[in-house]
Amino acid sequence: MKTRTLAPKLALALGLLGSMVGLAPAVAPALAQDKTVDLKISIWLPPAHPLVPATKEWAESITKASNGTIKTAIFPSEQLGKAFDHYDMARDGIADLTYINPGYQPGRFPIIAVGQIPFTFSDAKKGTAALDAWYRKLAATEMKDTHFCFAFIHDPGTYHGRKKVMVPEDIKGMKIRPAQSTIGQMVTMMGGTNVQASAPEAREVLERGVADGIFFPWGSMFLFGLDKVTKYHIDVPLYSTVFTYSMNKAKYDAMSPAQKKVIDDHCTGEWAVKLSSPWHDFEAAGKAKMKALSDHEVYTLTPDQLKQWQAAVAPLQKAWAEAVKKTGADPEAIYKDFQATVSKYGAGF
Repeated sequence: MKTRTLAPKLALALGLLGSMVGLAPAVAPALAQDKTVDLKISIWLPPAHPLVPATKEWAESITKASNGTIKTAIFPSEQLGKAFDHYDMARDGIADLTYINPGYQPGRFPIIAVGQIPFTFSDAKKGTAALDAWYRKLAATEMKDTHFCFAFIHDPGTYHGRKKVMVPEDIKGMKIRPAQSTIGQMVTMMGGTNVQASAPEAREVLERGVADGIFFPWGSMFLFGLDKVTKYHIDVPLYSTVFTYSMNKAKYDAMSPAQKKVIDDHCTGEWAVKLSSPWHDFEAAGKAKMKALSDHEVYTLTPDQLKQWQAAVAPLQKAWAEAVKKTGADPEAIYKDFQATVSKYGAGF
């Protein structure tokens, strides 16, 4: 005897009834869910740095947008590796997504280094929007070992030290911890000696007298305790440092199309500005804090002194062009596009 199933007929009847009374048809649940992906995000900054909670908020947004299928864990304070190694950590999968200072490895990323030439940016938020819009067209070539997410800058930093520096000639004979490779070139051009140290190591080299001064953003002077080992500070937006968030390619490629879209939606110029803005505000507030200290001197430059600085750093653009030319790229076209983008966003010095 054959058995009958009423399920198809019952479903049809319910569907007809629903259409008669104006009910929407039920949506069938997904047959399969994306596999869970765990992302290790490495930031070499300490937890108190504003970029860490901002990154946490960003990571939580990624998890929410993926319906919980992309889970994140943040590792600050060089837990997974040294600051200098963060690009290779993303490339090699030691971490899945890392915070990178390209200038920590001189000569390796010459194209993005244009954003580190002194007197380029005066506004961090506009500068971040400009840098990201310009560089994401080039990142796939220069940072081909990783999946580029976005680029940003910190609020413009300046010189801080034990010795008062007014003009470029004052750098001669000094030992300086540069902010990045371009500032290192500048120090050498001015007759100084570079002392290489990552941000977490900077206080020690100044405290021990290994370095006489440092180029650093304002708020982070307090965060890393550098206000305790310096006295003089030039009040001018002298330079910015460029950064990226970059991802392990294999990790990104292994994601489902829906998960990739979540990452893509969080790797935008808008997110670059949103994530870095609390840091920009933090650094800018540091200047007023430094000015309020009676045992510190924050001083401006005269127009003539500023012209001397600008003239002294002019060869850095030529050196940048030579480095880019060696990669086979066209530095003139790249620089023209860069300048146009900075102008478009109103971010220039």
